Amino acid sequence: MKSRKTLILFDIDGTLVMTGGAGARAMVRAFHEVFGVENGLRSPSMAGRTDAWIVAQMATYHGLACGEEAIARFHDTYIGHLAREIHEPGPQKGILPGVRNLLEALTADTRAHLALLTGNYERGARIKLEYFDLWKYFACGAFGDGAHDRNSLLWTAIERVHASSGVSVPPSDVTIVGDTPLDVAVALAGGARSVAVATGSYDVDSLKACGADVVLETLEDLDAAIEAMGLATGPA
Repeated sequence: MKSRKTLILFDIDGTLVMTGGAGARAMVRAFHEVFGVENGLRSPSMAGRTDAWIVAQMATYHGLACGEEAIARFHDTYIGHLAREIHEPGPQKGILPGVRNLLEALTADTRAHLALLTGNYERGARIKLEYFDLWKYFACGAFGDGAHDRNSLLWTAIERVHASSGVSVPPSDVTIVGDTPLDVAVALAGGARSVAVATGSYDVDSLKACGADVVLETLEDLDAAIEAMGLATGPA
């Protein structure tokens, strides 16, 4: 009989790392090059949104057409800028507290399987996490390349994990870890567990108010973080 697995899906920005504004700078520059608008990043908050949604909202805000060709050009231009910007200094840039220790512990825990659920373009996610040497912890995931509705990414992640590893879990055995109400909303919509961490744009009270199952200040307390994921404290 196979042991039961908990699939733990991590957001990136504000949850695992802070890029010091590299993503925003790359988006602004790509938008200028593709659409001809300077300082075009004036859509609603990007926190928790998919990259596909952000560029569509930016175009709508400025009254611009945003067809498939323009989207493809924006993607490639953005990735090129991000690959350079990620190496530049920026405010609060770095791996967030406790993240590496937690990922090491979960990777060694036979009850857990790690993947990503992020609004980042897949290539953008890889650039960010490889820079901080965290990409190696994640075999696959669901990304924001074509998705405007973040809630749809839960089933995408479950399907990709099954395809890549054979691990099959129902949503009730999934924990989503993120730093925004939109991360929590994915879990609520899909029947998964949510762990919200107040290391991004939202404080503890805001994350509690949106219905997260567990809210942590940071991921520094390893035992508390592992327990929050739905796992008993300590290694399997």
